[in-house]
Amino acid sequence: MSLPPGFLEELRTRTSLTQVVGRKVMWDTRKSNQGKGDMWAPCPFHQEKSASFHVDDRKGFYYCFGCHAKGDAISFVRDTENVEFMEAIRILAAEAGMQIPERDPQAQAKADRRTQLAEVMDQAEQYFRLMLKTGAGADARAYLQRRGLDDATQDRFGIGFAPQAWQGLWDHLTGKGVAEDLILGCGLARPSRKGGTPYDVFRGRIMFPIHDARGRVIAFGGRAMDPDDNAKYLNSPETELFDKSRTLYNYAPAREAAGKGQPLIVAEGYMDVIALVQAGFHGAVAPLGTAVTETQLQLMWRAVDEPVLALDGDRAGLAAAQRVIDTALPLLEAGKSLRFALMPEGQDPDDILRAQGPGAVQALIAGAQPMVQLLWQRETEGREFDSPERRAALDKALKDAVDRITDQSIRSHYVQAFKDLCWQLFRPRKGGQGRPQGAGKGRWIKPDQSARASTKSSPLARSDPRQHDQMREAVILAAFISTPAILNDFESALERLGCPDPDHARIRDLIVSHGPNGAAPLRDAIIAALGEHALEKLLSLPHVALTPPVRHPGDAALAQMTVAEELAKIAATQGLRAEIVDAAEDMLGVADEAMTWRLGQAAEARNRAVRSEHEDRAEYDLADNGARINRGERKQFDALLDKITFTKPSR
Repeated sequence: MSLPPGFLEELRTRTSLTQVVGRKVMWDTRKSNQGKGDMWAPCPFHQEKSASFHVDDRKGFYYCFGCHAKGDAISFVRDTENVEFMEAIRILAAEAGMQIPERDPQAQAKADRRTQLAEVMDQAEQYFRLMLKTGAGADARAYLQRRGLDDATQDRFGIGFAPQAWQGLWDHLTGKGVAEDLILGCGLARPSRKGGTPYDVFRGRIMFPIHDARGRVIAFGGRAMDPDDNAKYLNSPETELFDKSRTLYNYAPAREAAGKGQPLIVAEGYMDVIALVQAGFHGAVAPLGTAVTETQLQLMWRAVDEPVLALDGDRAGLAAAQRVIDTALPLLEAGKSLRFALMPEGQDPDDILRAQGPGAVQALIAGAQPMVQLLWQRETEGREFDSPERRAALDKALKDAVDRITDQSIRSHYVQAFKDLCWQLFRPRKGGQGRPQGAGKGRWIKPDQSARASTKSSPLARSDPRQHDQMREAVILAAFISTPAILNDFESALERLGCPDPDHARIRDLIVSHGPNGAAPLRDAIIAALGEHALEKLLSLPHVALTPPVRHPGDAALAQMTVAEELAKIAATQGLRAEIVDAAEDMLGVADEAMTWRLGQAAEARNRAVRSEHEDRAEYDLADNGARINRGERKQFDALLDKITFTKPSR
């Protein structure tokens, strides 16, 4: 059965060789680079242990360095499934969702005609390029120079010029013996309605050749030189060669650049693409005057996993981005998505390159937003959600979008992402409930409740677990300063105290060097070395000033008990953190009951230390039954008992 050449080309375009081969091999993850489509595995055609079988997904070919097997997706299916050529075509076409054309006796004739049409298009390109260098193309050359397109760039993209003549190209091609039906079949001329000579489609325009994935000229895009022309840009009509919904401008060179690690940037027009390439962004493409289609998305994903759409930041650009998202949602696969680099309003990539240079464009590409963010922005921006009905409408809109995703894994991740975003949008602020403030914000804020600056800057408000250790270290240092006599009991523990706060570390070093029997009082030594403000800063901390050692300086029992408890709490907390770190590493391997037991023991040790049985001993004692007894009341009770005289009752 004869197949049209275009069918096989489209089949190879729609088929991912990595997916086809992946059903038969186990990829070597250490050697493979999935992002670049560079995959390695043990060869499925001969027995081996090393990964010598190489798949280049972007080029669509495989090769084994061991047995030298090579081919494309069709040959791989033929050899591994042991089927004939047409059966392999049927298998791949079914997976790609393509209908195999019915048997066409004229298939060869059609293929020959397509070849002839491509040759005519090549002659037309040469004619347009020649016209650009003539006197008729002077204004076009000046325009290109003003736009910053040098001669090398013009030659690279085959840019030409169509003179303002009704039959300029027609006369040129017919003069070379080209058949009239081929010129009309290429979409280069239109029949006259008055029965006269057909006239050129492109007149008075700068010409941009459009190539297919194989590099052949299949169409042209023309920019009008007359500012009053109704159509600023005009593309070739659809022909046997050209289907604009299946074509991307500059795709073949961009795909090659993407294979070398460059981003695939989707701009809006020819000039944007050319300016990007000239600035070093060789992976630039553009749709041809229409919204991005499913086929164009598949072409992009064959080149890279996450193309970046560089769209104008105005309303029209945002609308175009949303249309692309709606098209892409049902097609999403694991690792295949889109990112969006929105240009400043009223500017396109060409404007930014000329005004700010390549660095500004690179920054925009690096900061491109994921699809989910733009989808969320579409449903929430500029809207208020101050009623249950409006929130329900948001839920429905998000659900409708998610339901369009066919991949179950991606759908679940989108659901979770929207849950997180809704929580951030509607979460209640601490301090109670109130009414939602501001359009589209949806947060519930209690009126007249604002945090004080001192509260927001406090260690507890920062919620860093290590801040608790620093607070306890401050209490320990204050206890030593208030009662230096206990230093002998904790000398080694004091030396091991971390003290990440520089001021605390200096005070610790002074306490260690001074010792319990220094020549000068410890307070005086600290003031002499660091100044009075350092000591005041430590002792005036709220959690320090209220501790028993500071309130009752010189009470060795109180100071000793306080230091022992705070050291125990620090040790227990640090031990728990260490166990958590070890457990996180262990979970990369095999998590077992021993790990759970260790975490439980560490947590229990920490809890025992925090709720120490010695707490409040400054004011309370513990009775034999565990009840707390106020120390002052107990002394009064003991004194009362001493005054009581027991006498033996008389008979």
